[in-house]
Amino acid sequence: MEESRIALVGIIVEDGESVPKTNDLLHEYSSYIVGRMGIPYRNRGISIISITMDAPEPVISALCGKLGQLSGVSVKSMLAKTGK
Repeated sequence: MEESRIALVGIIVEDGESVPKTNDLLHEYSSYIVGRMGIPYRNRGISIISITMDAPEPVISALCGKLGQLSGVSVKSMLAKTGK
């Protein structure tokens, strides 16, 4: 079994049409999500989502890759240096 990592994933959704698909993907990976904070920035017409994950690195990469393929969705992740 691969070592689990702690990750912070930042997501900006600029295309409202992609919100349901974004939520579907987050639900699909919900067993790895420790916490989620969503901010609907109505003045700018975007949604900002911050996700904390505890998952193997390939799982984190897979989620970020799938999110990044959605129209109007930007995603960046960073991993903790240690899992301790």
